[in-house]
Amino acid sequence: MTSITQNPRPLPALPAYMRPQRVTQTRVLRSEWTKLRTQPAAIWSLLAAVILIIGFGILYSLLREARPPHGAAAISSFDPVSVSLSGVQLAQLAVGVLGVLVITNEYATGLIKTTLAAVPRRLPVLWGKAGLMIAATVAVCVPAAFAAFLAGQSILARQHLSVTLSQPGVVRAVIGSGLYLAVAGLLGLGLGTLLRSTAGGISALFGLLFGVQIAAGFLPGDWALEVGKYTPSTAGLAVTTVRPDPAASLPPWTGFGVFCLYAAVLLVLAAVRMRRGDA
Repeated sequence: MTSITQNPRPLPALPAYMRPQRVTQTRVLRSEWTKLRTQPAAIWSLLAAVILIIGFGILYSLLREARPPHGAAAISSFDPVSVSLSGVQLAQLAVGVLGVLVITNEYATGLIKTTLAAVPRRLPVLWGKAGLMIAATVAVCVPAAFAAFLAGQSILARQHLSVTLSQPGVVRAVIGSGLYLAVAGLLGLGLGTLLRSTAGGISALFGLLFGVQIAAGFLPGDWALEVGKYTPSTAGLAVTTVRPDPAASLPPWTGFGVFCLYAAVLLVLAAVRMRRGDA
């Protein structure tokens, strides 16, 4: 039995791509979008945020429906919107952790070297991640907040405690919940970029969102309330309420502005670290 060996026909050469290749922010965004949507942690974090927003909002609404406020003072200070949006305070952990993972996973796997080799200026990578964090969080969490609000109000209506979207401040609070979570994700991104460690970034995130607030509570006298107003979570969550307590929190958009300032400072520090870093 004889065999005949045939040389494979060589493949035709592809024509050279003559147009100049430039690194643009749009192309970086497309690259970061591919990373985000193919990262299982991103999908699970956003899914966890949706479940916490809706699930805990319904559970707390059921609890308040079973234990409604009594007395004129309690009823006048009762905020049914905050009740149905109570899951936002838990969802901020899922979104914040996602912000940390978006950058630290690349440092852990070494992919960051490839990313920065493709984008030598480096900062478009950080801005691309930040932009996608905002877009993805708002796109997922704002509808979840509306769903939690509608479900919660349908439960509270049994005790005649519900409100509608047409009432002042309600739409702002619902949309503000999604905006708050988006900024919480930026806090995680900034901390993850600064520390380049998943464990360190998540620990710092917990400390910033909860530890600072707890520490402020140990201050003497009126200092606890005054300083507490400016802690990250207290300031930011003011935008998610319709009836904020003026003695314990800032006005809604002022508080949200302070929260955004925390994120901006961290992102600026992260940009300096990424620009001067060795990877």
